[in-house]
Amino acid sequence: MIAARQIELVFGTDSRAAETHVNLSAVRHDGRCLWLAGDETATIERLTEVRGPDGTVTGYDGQVTYRLADFVDLPAGPEEEADLEGLASGDGWLWAVGSHSLKRKRVKLGHSPAKSRKRLATVVREENRYILVRIPLETDADGLPTPVRKAADGRRAEVLGGRDDSLAELLADDPHLGPFFAIPSKDNGVDVEGVALHGDRIYVGFRGPVLRGWAALVEVWPESDPESPGRMRLRALNGEHYHTHFLDLDGLGIRDLCPDGDDLLVLAGPSMALSGPVRLFRWRDAVRATAPAFVPDLDRLGDLPHGQGEDHAEGIAVIDDSLLVVYDSPAATRHTEAGGILADFFPRP
Repeated sequence: MIAARQIELVFGTDSRAAETHVNLSAVRHDGRCLWLAGDETATIERLTEVRGPDGTVTGYDGQVTYRLADFVDLPAGPEEEADLEGLASGDGWLWAVGSHSLKRKRVKLGHSPAKSRKRLATVVREENRYILVRIPLETDADGLPTPVRKAADGRRAEVLGGRDDSLAELLADDPHLGPFFAIPSKDNGVDVEGVALHGDRIYVGFRGPVLRGWAALVEVWPESDPESPGRMRLRALNGEHYHTHFLDLDGLGIRDLCPDGDDLLVLAGPSMALSGPVRLFRWRDAVRATAPAFVPDLDRLGDLPHGQGEDHAEGIAVIDDSLLVVYDSPAATRHTEAGGILADFFPRP
């Protein structure tokens, strides 16, 4: 696939200092706005479209930062990063999901062999990664969607996780995914990297594990917990609390999910610390699946560009007749003088 054009995403001074703009992990389109998240903070960013004289969207700016801790109680407090990896919006809600992953310490250039060995043996669990959040949206005076802790219609921001009730606990005994929660994400352990909304369903995509070439997608049905305001629980459907779907993505894991009518667009990439290939698939009539599914015949829509150690496609969003793609670790050629980052517009597949 070849990009039709590029647009500039302009970030403010604070976000550039926090390097959110070079760690983008999720994007979702919402009217005149984009919701974006980085995987090094516990914030969600809103950017607003800029249009040229002919009405074409030329970029997004006017960044506003929203701290998750201003809406829900985070398990590890407001300052700990949440490693947000997926965003969804619809029906007046904004959703965000953490990676639900363990982290093995990274070896860096300049470390001694002894220190490198010690870091490779160190695995940590950061509780803010194990959350699923939904925040009500209201329209502000400028007509823009704005997250609020409690909406005028009574809806309130809610979180799942932090009380032994996260997706990790739900899936702990799952015969396919359960054993991988004890393995760090970059070792083919659990690594959530996509979320999509359709009605009362939430689809959670896993970058890892990939099981003999099959990628995993978990479908859950969250609802408000009537006994604990500000929290969610998972509703049972026909006696089950989740469905696990397995997708043939040419041995790749899920990097993002994006609803497109009754279909799901699936951004796929390597499950571990590798660069490329990156491919786009369509799961036709995904929302019509009423039971756990094996899907060997997704439509392969094409390969996306990627760099070596840079330009990792992490988020996709459908905007009119185009597909927007944002990148983690953007190449130097994507940085603009205004402090922005260039994202790609592809023809809508």
